[in-house]
This record gives sequence, C-alpha cells and structure tokens, in this order.
Amino acid sequence: MTTQDNTILLFRNTMRITDGHLESFRGAIARAVEFARQHGPQLMVETFVDEERMLAHSFQLYRDSDAVRVHWRLADPYIREVMEHCRVERFEVYGEPDAEVVAGVRSALGEQCPLTFSSRIAGFVRFAAEPRT
Repeated sequence: MTTQDNTILLFRNTMRITDGHLESFRGAIARAVEFARQHGPQLMVETFVDEERMLAHSFQLYRDSDAVRVHWRLADPYIREVMEHCRVERFEVYGEPDAEVVAGVRSALGEQCPLTFSSRIAGFVRFAAEPRT
C-alpha cells in the first residue's frame, strides 16, 4: 500500500523511564503494542529503548485525525498502564491534525513536556508487502 494523503499523521513520543521500572515498562509497552496491532487503527507502531539514558521513543503512524480518536477511545487502559512506568519527556506531531486532536494532545500533556507540530511538505508510505518496481 502506498499513500500520498495529506491527512497522514506521525506521532513521536519520547518517554523517560522511571528508575527501577525498565522491565515493567517493557511489559506494558509490549501489551499496548500487541493490542494496537490487533485492534488499533495505526498504520505503524514502533517503540525503541535507549537503556543507557532510560529513554524510550514511540512512533505511531495514523491515516488521519479520525484514526487518532479511535486509538484514544480503545487504548486508554493500555496508555495508563505504560504511564505508570514513565513520564512523557517530549511529544512531536508531524502532519496537520484537526483542531479536536490538537486540543486533545495539548490537554493530555498539559505543561509536562515540550509539544511541537510540524507541517507536512511531501512524502509517501511504502509497506514491506508492497511489490517494488
């Protein structure tokens, strides 16, 4: 599948893992990602950990703002479990979400971390299952 849709949104969430919580964090993330894989609207979810700095980076790709709202509605218990083991250190939104999603992200984060929005210029998504020419 290839898309060149202007509604695509990419979220990057940088989390500071609480000291002594690395293994619990890993378990919570694994459960959250598996739930998203089976039930979530995301096109892609990838999470990486920098154990030396106790940081995790989560990337989530959404087709549009509607998909973000579906994710929020479905995944709330999983998000809460992950947040027992970390705090958001930085949140970046790439693309142009609608006003409701912007307000939801701002409300969820409050003043706890920097939040940035970057407008899309151009791009595409190519999944591994797509034949290459």
